Amino acid sequence: MTDVAGLLNVLNKEQKQAVTTVEGPLLVLAGAGTGKTRVITFRIAWMLDNGIDPEKILALTFTNKAAREMKERIGELVSAEHAKRLTVGTFHSFCVRILRQEIKSLNYLPSFTIVDIQDQESLIKQAAAQTGFSGKDDFKAASIAAYISSQKNRLVDYRQAKKTADTTHEASCAYIYEHYQTLLETQNMLDFDDMLLLTHELFCRFPDILEKYRERYHYLLVDEYQDTNHAQFQIVKLLCGERCNLCVVGDDDQSIYGWRGADVGNILKFDSVHFPNARKIILEQNYRSTNTILQAANAVISGNTERHSKNLWSANGEGEKLIVAACEDGEDEADFISNYLLQEHDGKRIPFSDFAILYRSNHLSRLIEIALRRSGIPFRLVGGQEFFQRREIKDAVAYLKLLVNPREDQSFLRILSVPPRGLGEKAVNRLKELKAASFLPFSVLLGEDAFLTSLTGKARGEAEALAGCLGKYREVFNEPGGLSMKVRKFLEEAGYLKCFQKLYKNYEEAEKRMENVESFLSSIVEFELKSVEPPSLMDYLESYALLEENDRTEEDDNGDAVTLSTIHAAKGLEYQFVFLPAMERGIFPNERSMIEGGGKCDEEMRLFYVALTRARRRLLLTFSRERVLRGSKVLQRPSAFLEKLPEPITEFYAESDALVRTVTAAEFDQFIAQIKC
Repeated sequence: MTDVAGLLNVLNKEQKQAVTTVEGPLLVLAGAGTGKTRVITFRIAWMLDNGIDPEKILALTFTNKAAREMKERIGELVSAEHAKRLTVGTFHSFCVRILRQEIKSLNYLPSFTIVDIQDQESLIKQAAAQTGFSGKDDFKAASIAAYISSQKNRLVDYRQAKKTADTTHEASCAYIYEHYQTLLETQNMLDFDDMLLLTHELFCRFPDILEKYRERYHYLLVDEYQDTNHAQFQIVKLLCGERCNLCVVGDDDQSIYGWRGADVGNILKFDSVHFPNARKIILEQNYRSTNTILQAANAVISGNTERHSKNLWSANGEGEKLIVAACEDGEDEADFISNYLLQEHDGKRIPFSDFAILYRSNHLSRLIEIALRRSGIPFRLVGGQEFFQRREIKDAVAYLKLLVNPREDQSFLRILSVPPRGLGEKAVNRLKELKAASFLPFSVLLGEDAFLTSLTGKARGEAEALAGCLGKYREVFNEPGGLSMKVRKFLEEAGYLKCFQKLYKNYEEAEKRMENVESFLSSIVEFELKSVEPPSLMDYLESYALLEENDRTEEDDNGDAVTLSTIHAAKGLEYQFVFLPAMERGIFPNERSMIEGGGKCDEEMRLFYVALTRARRRLLLTFSRERVLRGSKVLQRPSAFLEKLPEPITEFYAESDALVRTVTAAEFDQFIAQIKC
């Protein structure tokens, strides 16, 4: 165990204050690269070292990765026993833990399952069909899903949504919302936003439940507070109670998730409105970047008036100037980037893994990928198809969900013909008729005589076999231990592990799908090995449902590879060299923010600030004079953001192959004038 008091010697003055201020509300404004993670872990270690019961501490993060790292680092500073007794997790994992214990009060079963985005959209399509809006452009599943998510994040249930709808379109969306919610409830399912909505409902409707958790947790810490939405803010506020030992850590300048419900007002108003007696500590010493990069970032973000004032600085030296290169078109830009990469890698022996190419939107990576492949440069593309969203994996998960939650008709319909069983549309329609009369779920009706007598031959035998298999393994999984072995045996007996040659005529395709399923089964073994106690099937399915996108991305086999990523996905990461392509009006800032203005423009500027502060040593920004957009060649203008970069620390190159020459002051003035047009 580390001498915690001695650790304070490695902190700067503001970091020490943040670590040792334990009582009352505290806002820690942690600028990019200012040692936020160290402050959080040292703070919890300090609390434990000063006698605070670890079971009284609740730390909430936004990703599973952050929660894991926090636990690991705290475990290195204090005893493993103390670290184990802490509650550290994401908002959603914390809320699920509460709901498993308390959701009976809301007339749900504790065995509820959690739907993913694909299943959610499928349910929304069903709800739209029920209400007569199916197939209409104004009621696409993705847009309705966004509407429902927005309502739930603002703690608006479908009843309130119907009452407050201002337009006919909103009223129709609220009507679909109602039917969607009914589909969830009848199948004992929750979506991601329900975890917050229902936890808040529990706390508001049942004061004894709220008091139970207030007594459990006397000290709250929330990381990435700028990313909280209204529901999360209200849950935190309720949990605080009169003690209000609440520490929030974040940076309003890095609030870039307004499009998915984050409310930057939560951090902006923390010490002025929500907790007026709060103490505020600002971390401004940056340990990541050069002062040149920080000067650019400070100059950019100072254009936002709605912010906590802060000015990043570094002891890392001034560093190299920023490069801004004008290119003829998107292909020229991609070639410039790949040529620069090769020049630095081959000439200076700089690893490819030191480089990142960050862009505003995913579609911008296409030409860059082509150029990198042509040049033989290895790269890692962040945000490809998620492993757990592959068809064969979702099928396997559907089988497992049915064991935990027999009411989940969504999963039942998914597995009914995988493998083919001769149970087609006619059989499904018969199940729907029986369900309408009995209100029993499909998986129960499957083995009932009323259904079986409507079948003949192979179909009846298959239905009886599947019903028997599901019933048998529900009992098997009630016994503790041997999770991975039980899952394999169940999927074998259900016929799933032998179905790929029937489903895919192409041998290689069938083999690839089977390899993916084997990888999935391996993930259950790994989960089993990492668990302190023998995990249940519900434990595994819960961990699967709570995975974030980054957790689901496969690791790249090539360690020395350039990273290609959206800026959003790169938040929290850092690289020696960062390229920012397509710095053009309508792309960055995007067209929508330019039209709507206000908060949208502010968030685009914060996104640019996040992009700049990913770089340790050097920033290279490019724009094209023309670009193919939506199938047509379009003349482009440089982004207005480029105008905000201080001239003394920026080098401009008029052509992409001109990195060998220095431009004149007159050429630079001409460039600035072009930006201002």
